[in-house]
Formats: sequence, structure tokens, C-alpha cells
Amino acid sequence: CPERVYDVSADSSAEFPDRASMMEVRLQAQEDEITLLKSSLADALRRLRIHDQVLQLLKQQVIAGSSASTDIQTVPATVDKSTQTESTPSGQDSAQDRVPLHGRVQSLQLEDALVEGPSVSEGNRAKLHRVPGMEEEDEEPEEDEGGGRGEQEKDLTWASSVEEPIQPTTIRGLQREDLLDGQSIKMFIRGRPITMYIPSNIQNYDELKMEPPSERLELDWVYGYRGRDGRANLYFLPTGEAVYFIACVIVLYHINNRTQRHYRKHTDCVRCLTLHPDKVRVASGQTAGVDKDGKPLQLCVYIWDSTTLVTLQQIGPGTFQRGVGSVAFSFADAGSFLCVIDDSNDHMLSLWDCTKGTKHAEIKTTNEAVFAVEFNPRDSTNIITCGKSHVYFWTLSGGQLTKKQGIFGKYKKPKFIQCFVFSLTGDVLTGDSEGNIMTWGKSAADIKTLGKGAKETYQIMRQTKAHEGSVFTLCTLQGGGLLSGGGKDRKIIRWSADLAPERECEIPEKFGAVRTIAAMDEEELLVGTTRNAILRGTFSDGFVAIVQGHVDEMWGLATHPSQNIFLTCGHDRQVCLWNTEEHKLDWCITLEEYGLCAGFCPNGSVVSVGLSTGRWMVLDLLTREVVSESTDGNEQLSVMRYSPDGSFLAVGSHDNFIYIYSVTESGRRYTRFGKCNGHSSFITHLDWSKDGKYIMSNSGDYEILYWDIAAGCKLLRNRFESKDREWASYTCVLGFHVMGVWLEGSDGTDINALCRSHNEKMVAVADDFCKVHLFQYPCPKLKAPSHKYEGHGSHVTNVCFTHSDSHLLSIGGKDTCILQWKVIGGGVGNSRERLASASSTSTSSPEPATSTWFKVENIKLIE
Repeated sequence: CPERVYDVSADSSAEFPDRASMMEVRLQAQEDEITLLKSSLADALRRLRIHDQVLQLLKQQVIAGSSASTDIQTVPATVDKSTQTESTPSGQDSAQDRVPLHGRVQSLQLEDALVEGPSVSEGNRAKLHRVPGMEEEDEEPEEDEGGGRGEQEKDLTWASSVEEPIQPTTIRGLQREDLLDGQSIKMFIRGRPITMYIPSNIQNYDELKMEPPSERLELDWVYGYRGRDGRANLYFLPTGEAVYFIACVIVLYHINNRTQRHYRKHTDCVRCLTLHPDKVRVASGQTAGVDKDGKPLQLCVYIWDSTTLVTLQQIGPGTFQRGVGSVAFSFADAGSFLCVIDDSNDHMLSLWDCTKGTKHAEIKTTNEAVFAVEFNPRDSTNIITCGKSHVYFWTLSGGQLTKKQGIFGKYKKPKFIQCFVFSLTGDVLTGDSEGNIMTWGKSAADIKTLGKGAKETYQIMRQTKAHEGSVFTLCTLQGGGLLSGGGKDRKIIRWSADLAPERECEIPEKFGAVRTIAAMDEEELLVGTTRNAILRGTFSDGFVAIVQGHVDEMWGLATHPSQNIFLTCGHDRQVCLWNTEEHKLDWCITLEEYGLCAGFCPNGSVVSVGLSTGRWMVLDLLTREVVSESTDGNEQLSVMRYSPDGSFLAVGSHDNFIYIYSVTESGRRYTRFGKCNGHSSFITHLDWSKDGKYIMSNSGDYEILYWDIAAGCKLLRNRFESKDREWASYTCVLGFHVMGVWLEGSDGTDINALCRSHNEKMVAVADDFCKVHLFQYPCPKLKAPSHKYEGHGSHVTNVCFTHSDSHLLSIGGKDTCILQWKVIGGGVGNSRERLASASSTSTSSPEPATSTWFKVENIKLIE
């Protein structure tokens, strides 16, 4: 899923989200082309080297055959050696340049030469029998030369690296011999062959039946709020609920009851919402998004009922480009019309009849960013828009829209007009990036400057200095007062109807600047902040956070071994501990570097956090103090995993090593035990065996390696011996038991994380397409069925089950969202029983191996 574009400046929204996305797509395409060229070059060099070795072996056997017998026969060069059986009479064609061969060697094939040739390794022998572009996996990773990781050719013909063809039957036999008489499956990802050894309790792999799990997920809670770049995205409903959004979910949070409901019709990140004058209906718009092939998806604006969550109307399906940035209902006519501004280059403004769903008018606004749109509450033919360097006053007449640009005259023109409201007197108040509130009043008509049909316009009547930095939001009160929220000074100021300051307060710095304000009544307020928090409070009592979240990409996620709590960490340098029962943030600390991974000690008293610099620290859950700290290498850490009994800690790094520490004093003392050296790329995932003696690990180049930790972090060369080993956890995305999680269209990097439930019945998957999948465990066959769940608006970076498997946690990348899913339903029996029962003892001949092709890259099974 492409990354979503967010503001990096507090003073503006992203001006060119489409250009940034296009650049990312082009960069990825160029990187893939370079990878393909490197792979092709490496493959060509291997072919030349093996060709030379084979020719040398053939010459050696020919010489050996000719010296062992005086009965020398010549073989015509035009005759296939593998089919010739008769000798040529002595003396015939003696003058011709022929290759002399003994009768024993007349049927010589490439396989014979390789078997007898001591100088060709078993690995190179296997490489002669492969699909072009797919190299055999080396048993010793240090021998891997880095080739074969690019996109694959789609030619499925079998061929050796010499010119003489070898029949597929011969090759398949050799592969079965290499793969222990059919006891393994080989899966190719981007040219990397990955051998999966079949466990002993499976008697017939072909007869395995894959079914979706009996369990299902139900969205239970949403942590976070999109405040960093949102505007006018927080409203208070008469039902006592606050309505806001994050990722693809619109949340209705009952403030007093502390319950949530969710509107989930959107398929990509929600960008805007507005409340109808009846205080019941809501309109919301989203980013268009793209499909797996990069094509933009059609989008629409949804009008829905906030009491029943039923969709009432879909406005303009297929009309809006890239996304919907702003929406507004008319007021004077009881909300009969909806105004929509999309994210196209021209930011098209369109008017829609809410009852019929038909377009009433449309016009280009500007190629600059547009932040807000509103109808004049007294006149639905008057619309105002604002954004970068502009305020436009629109008039609807005869189905046509005309505009008049706001003139600043003697006042300094601000870079951004952030927001505006209508006062009770009919004036327009704008807040800008200079910290000023401008009062725009109606003036007499000026025929020279007004557009056709316009009878009057707005001019600046007054400038009021309100805040240091931007005025991000304005909110009118029923009594005629005004609230303003500041950026740099983080102040909320209450003004009288004539803009005299009455009261002010400052929100804590940790919550950021004030982004939007919603009045619950004349005293109590809801405040959305730029650090993705929602505060509740009054000027007298101050403000407390009722919603909090991360403010940047998250990757680290860990659940407590015995309590209903979990920990997250991300690029915002925050480490947060959450309570799944009370749905709240227990505590949060800020580190010097950002965290990427975490793991709880089995005793539950401490948690280790891996950082981006190779440093990792151990935190006490109660005191939040750092009880231990170490550094391994200077590259980022990707996984922290304790052994089942807590006696060891494994630290996976991007420097290709796994560092092993012995753990004592209840997780408070760590001593380097050893280092696992053998991966040829960065560590991505790892798991401990149930007895705590072994580790299974994955790397960035799709290796699966096994390690004997008790024997001194020794790499197990014979991976066949690990096929029946039981694992305390299963988070490795590559392995026999989870082969089926790979989806059609994947390129080897589309699955970011995987987690098996503690009861070993389910496996949850986080992918790059904003989806959370729930599979049956085990699922060792490709195209295994699953339940798919939407809600994230960016790549899902991690998933994890709670200790009792009652809930699943999933975290997003750029959407900064944490979703808590409730696990409902469930069957009986454990995974080993299901796997054994699903394996038939039938002796019928297996079906031919099938291929699942993914884009240019592929995943292929060879049995």
C-alpha cells in the first residue's frame, strides 16, 4: 500500500501529495530495474562458470574412457550422445575431427559428469536444473553471492546452463533426491528458493485441505486521532459522543460512558467530515487510494446517520480525483446542499443536491491548497473557501458559480488562511498564519472588480492580533462569543462578540498545538491537538486527554505475557503502554532515538525496546526506569525476543547478526552469551523453540536459518532435522506452517509481520495493502483462505495476540493508528491435531506442482 502523505509543517497541508506519490512509485520502479539487472548479471556469470566446469569434467571423463580401452569409437558431432548406441566401424571418418568416446561413455549425460566430478559442488549441481533465473538455495549462506533476488522471467521451460537440453523428468528426479525423497517443498520468492521440510505427521501434502479459521475478528477499539494535519475534524453530537476519524475509521466516542462505535464504510484514509444542521447526519470524504496495480480507485462522499450508522447517500461516485479535502452542508435551507472540494490540481468545487444525489454546479477553485469551505448560514447562494494565500467569496446564481477574491489592501497578506467562521452579525472572521483574526465585512458593490451576478463583496474591516504563530481554528459560541486556538503558543482564547479577549489558557506542551475546538456547551470544550490527542476541559479546571495516540510511524508492538496490556514504539520516539480493558494509555515516555521493536520478559516485570541506532534498553514496567542498557552494532534493531523461560534474550539486527544474552536477576541483568553469524542480509523475524534451545530466523533476502543456542549459537547446516521442532512463538513470515499466508500479487516484501495465537489455532498477518488477515494455523498451502479486515489507511506494520488470545492488536505505519480487534467464535482441537487429520493417507498419485505467479516476481512450489 503506498504511503499516505501527511503534513510535516504545522502551518500547511501537503501541497502536492500526488507528485510525492508519483516520485515514490518511479523510485521503486527504478530500484526494481536495478535489482533485475544485478540479478541477470550474476546469473550470467554463474552460467559461464558452471559451463566451464562441466566442459572440464567432460574432457576428464573422455580422457579417462579412452585410456581405459583400446576399442575407440568415434561419435559424429551431429548425433545426440544420449541416443547413440551403435559403434562406427574402425577407420571410417578417421581424418575428421571427432571427439573419441568409449562405448561406455557414448550415453554420457550431464548428470553422469556431475556425479563423478569432484570439483563441482552439490549446490552447483542443483543449479544446473532450475527454472531460468531461479537459483538453488545454498546450504551455507556465506557462499551466497547475492544473485537471483530480482524479478523473474516468466519462461517456465526447464534448461541447464549448457546448450544440450535436459528432460524435465530427469531434473524432477534429481530434485526429489536432493529434497529427501519428496519430504520438502520449495517456494521461490524473487528468485530465492526457500526449502520447507514437511513435518513427519503429514503423510500426504497434496491432500491437505485449507479452510478459513472458525474464529473471526470484530473491531473493538480504535486508539488515536488524526490531528496532526486535520482541520475541522472534531464534533460533539447531541448523543454525548465525540465524532472524529483516524485511518479509515470514523469513531463515535461516548465521552461519559467511554464506549466507541465505528463507521467503517470508507476504504482509505478519511480526510474530512462535517455535521448536518440536524445534528444527526454526517458527511465524510476520503483519499482515493490505489489498487494493487497502482490504479486510482473510485471514491465518493458518504452521507450517513450517526445514530444508526446507516449510509444514506453516496455522493458523486467516480467524480472526485485523488481525494476529498473539504465538505460542508448548507444551513439556510436546512442542509439541502452539500459542497465538496476534491484534491485534484484545480481543486474542483462542486455542489450536490443531498436528496437526489445529483450535481448542481461545478467550478475550478485554485491550484493552491484549499483548507476549508462553508456556506453562509443565512444565504445558501454564498460560499467561502480559504487556503494558501487566498480567501474566495463564491456566489451561486442561475446554476453558475462566480468568485470574488478577498483583497487584503493595506494589511499584510498572510501565507495561509487557516480557518474562518461566520459571526452572528454576518461578518466573516478568518484566522491566518500570522496569528491574526481578520474581520471581513460586507461592502457596497464595485462593478469594476466584482464578477457577474455579485451584488456585494467582503472587505477587511479590522485586524486583531490573537496568537503567536498560526491561528489554527475558530469556533463560535451560541451566545455570540468566539474561541480561537493557537499553534506556536498553544493557547485557547475566548473572545467577546466584539473581539475583546475574555479568558485564555494554555494546553500542555506534550499535546502540541491546538488544531480544532468543539464546544460541548458554553463552558466545556473538546480540543483536538497536532500531536493526535483529544482533550476535554474548561478554562477554570484545565484540560485532560481523553484520546491519545502516536504521531509518527509505528513498528514496535508487544503484548504482556499475563496481563491485558501492550506496548508500542515508533518513529516519534515515544514508548507507550496501553490497557486493553480500560482502553487507555497507562504511561508514555520519550526516548532519545526512535524504537522499532520490543519484547516482554516472560516474568512480566520488564520489557526490552530496540532502537534505531543499535542500542537497546530494558524498562521496569512499574517505575519506567531503565534497568539495563546495551548496544549491538550501529544499525537498527528489528526484533527482541526472550526465550520461553526468560533465561536468554535474542536481539536481531540489521547488521545481519543475532546477539544472544543470558538473562539473570529477573530480567535486570544481561550478559553477552554469543552471536549468531550466518545470515547474508538483515534479520527480520525470529522465534525460540519451546525448550529454549533453538532459534528459527528470517532475513531480508528470504533465508530461513536454524540455530543451536545451547551449543554456542551454532548454525544448523541440516535444516531437515528441525522440521518437527515445536516453537514457543511463530512470528517468522517464512516457514512451512505459514506458506499459505502469501497472497497472489505479493513480491516478497508485502507481509510485514505475522503472529500465531497462543492456542496455536490462528495466525494473524499484517500486510502492505492496509489489511489484517486471519488464517487457520497451520496453513502450509498457497492460496489458503482467510478472513480479511480493513480499517488501517497505511501499511500494517505489526500484529500481536494478547496473552489469552481474546484480542488481536494491529498497528499502522503512516496512519499512526492502533486497532484492537476482539476474537469471537472458535473451534476445538489444537493445530497439530488439525494438521494430522487434514493429511490424508490416500496413496493416489499427487497432482502436478502448481505455480502462483506474483507480478514479475513469483512464488513457486516444487514438490
